[in-house]
Amino acid sequence: MTDKKAHLTVDGIDKVIEFPVYSGTLGQDVIDVRSLTAEGMFTYDPGFVSTAACESSITFIDGQNGILLHRGYPIDQLAASSNYIELCYLLLFGELPNTQEYDKFAQLISNHTMVHEQIVNFFKGFRRDAHPMAILCGVVGGLAAFYHDNLNINNEKERYVSAVRLIAKMPTLAAMCHKYNIGQPFMYPRNDLSYGENFLYMMFGNPCEEYKINPVFAEAMDTIFMLHADHEQNASTSTVRLAGSTGANPFACISAGIAALWGPAHGGANEAVLTMLDEIGDDSEENIQRFIDKAKDKEDPFKLMGFGHRVYRNFDPRAKVMKATCDQVLEQLGMADDPQLKIAKRLEQIALEDEYFIKRKLYPNVDFYSGIILKAIGIPTNMFTVIFAMSRTIGWISHWNEMIAGGHRIGRPRQLYTGHPKRDYPTK
Repeated sequence: MTDKKAHLTVDGIDKVIEFPVYSGTLGQDVIDVRSLTAEGMFTYDPGFVSTAACESSITFIDGQNGILLHRGYPIDQLAASSNYIELCYLLLFGELPNTQEYDKFAQLISNHTMVHEQIVNFFKGFRRDAHPMAILCGVVGGLAAFYHDNLNINNEKERYVSAVRLIAKMPTLAAMCHKYNIGQPFMYPRNDLSYGENFLYMMFGNPCEEYKINPVFAEAMDTIFMLHADHEQNASTSTVRLAGSTGANPFACISAGIAALWGPAHGGANEAVLTMLDEIGDDSEENIQRFIDKAKDKEDPFKLMGFGHRVYRNFDPRAKVMKATCDQVLEQLGMADDPQLKIAKRLEQIALEDEYFIKRKLYPNVDFYSGIILKAIGIPTNMFTVIFAMSRTIGWISHWNEMIAGGHRIGRPRQLYTGHPKRDYPTK
């Protein structure tokens, strides 16, 4: 309980309405306005930017100070000392695993990477030029048809099995989306490879020759997975929670999250970075400066993609980690003369030195660097958001599991109605 109270006075109501105020472990206090409906009123908060729609102990963000914590652990420490599979365990269970728990969990993930052979038939229903996100959204939703008979979402063990299946099968499905898109045969997963290695093998391997996995690339992929694993109550996570509040199949809920992520304002940011670099085109200093000037001009619609962040008002704590990975990958590939990457590095330099960007804290964010890394590795642009969805699956399923386990009500946002008042149908 709480001793803090908030008081509201409303013109026309002859009393003061009292609300309890709650304090979390970290972050802002929250006013509980649920009793307001008894007074015949709702709150109005377009986009839910000032509304706490749930209680969660998974991820905390302090945008003003550039802090991102997963179960209390700073993201930079996790990226330096952990890996994606361990982070999955942490997000799902709340604590880091010991050696035995980690080995068992990692083995379980490896044992569930295969997908049912009939899933191949789902892919055949899509056009060859279908966007991989459209395919992924449909196929993941289709998994509900394979795992539903004995699924009781109120059973903790069965929720855990669903989580393992999703974490394990997403790289397989993601790689299949790519292979189908380019007309190559699907590559079956290998249980002897790490999570990142397996994904690269299924993406770039083929039956005709041995594919050698670059360890720098595999490590870079693992870092990308970790830095995109969860980000609190964003649009796609909220979508998964809202869908899950109805009791829907978890695979259908994750498919809903994928659909929300597909929007260019959410998951398509790193893809937009590469589109922007293509638009700039020429890596000459004069041309780059021209686009910098366009970005500063309020009357010009051109925007520098990958700079600044809606949540982080200071800096994106993931960007520093991703920058180090980006530099490592580019050094490994010796791509200093690549025109597109030269543009990116110059934009980065300008953003870190130019007073206009510094004053507005428009620093390169995680999407800027991840887009460059994925492009350098050879992953096509249309797969960028698919990889985001693959990474974010653990965050989605962890929030879904937390919601179901904690007891919940079906989501039901209200509205400010501005349409016609009641009127009669015209008589002839």
